[in-house]
Amino acid sequence: MTVIAYLGTGLLGSGFVEAALTRGDTVRVWNRTRGKAQALAAFGAQVAASPADAVRGAERVHLVLKDDAVVEEVVAALRPGLAPEAIICDHTTTHPALTGERAARLNAEGVRYLHCPVFIGPAAARLGQGIIMVSGPSVLYDAVRPALEQQAQRVVYWGERADLAAAYKLMGNTLIIGLGALVSDVFTVAQGCDVRAPDALKLLEFFNPGSMLQNRGKKMSEGDFTASFELVMARKDVQLMLETTGARPVAALPGIAARMDEVIAQGHGHEDFGVIARDAVRDR
Repeated sequence: MTVIAYLGTGLLGSGFVEAALTRGDTVRVWNRTRGKAQALAAFGAQVAASPADAVRGAERVHLVLKDDAVVEEVVAALRPGLAPEAIICDHTTTHPALTGERAARLNAEGVRYLHCPVFIGPAAARLGQGIIMVSGPSVLYDAVRPALEQQAQRVVYWGERADLAAAYKLMGNTLIIGLGALVSDVFTVAQGCDVRAPDALKLLEFFNPGSMLQNRGKKMSEGDFTASFELVMARKDVQLMLETTGARPVAALPGIAARMDEVIAQGHGHEDFGVIARDAVRDR
C-alpha cells in the first residue's frame, strides 16, 4: 500500500486527499490550520502534528500551498522527516524564477523535487479530472508519472527546464483571469444597454471564442498585424463601451484603452488592433 503525504489541505488539497484515499493509498495530512486537516480524518486520512511527521515514511509528498514563501517554509520544516528516496510533487502556483532557483537548489542538496502545478478545481480533483503540468528532472518525472496520471485526465511534461511548468501555469491563469474580467465587462456593457447578463451570453451562439483566440493569437504571436480590424477603429469602439458603462465599475476596458492610446501614439493606429502586443512578441 502506497504511503503519501499531503501538506496543505485547503479546498484543492482536500479534493486530492479524498481521491487518494478512494484509490486505497495511505495518506498523511498536515495543514497550518489543523482543523482543515482534521476534517479529513473522517475519510481515513492520518493527521500529522508537523510537516516532518507527515512525510516520515512517505514515498511521495504533495505540496498544495499558498505561495513561494510558504513552500520554502514548509519544505524546510518537512526535511527532517523526509526519506532520501521520497519525491516532492509541488502543486503550488509559484513565481517561475523562484521555482527554477528552488528546484535547482533542492535537487543539488539531494531533495528530489518536481514542480507540478495544476489546472484542476476541488470537485475535479475528487474525480481525477483536469490537467497536471510537470517540469524538472526526467528521472523523477518517470518515477511519479503513473501516480500523477491517476490524479488527472492529462499530464503534460515540459521537460528538464524546472521553471517551465510554473511559466505555463502563470500564462494559463492570465488567460483564465483575463477572460473572466472581459466577461464581467461584457455584462457591464449589457447593463448599460438594459440587457440582462444571461441574455448577453447569447453572443456565444454567434462567436466561437476558442477559434477566435487561436486565429488571432497565431497572427499576433508571429507579429502579423495586417489590419482586419484597425486599431483606431477598435479604440473608437472601446470608447463607446466605456461611455455605455458610465459610472459602473469596469474590470479590463480602461487598461485596454490606455494600451491602445499608447500604441496609436507610436504610429500604429492603422494596423490591426492586435498590434497592442507588438512589444510582447518582438524578439528579445
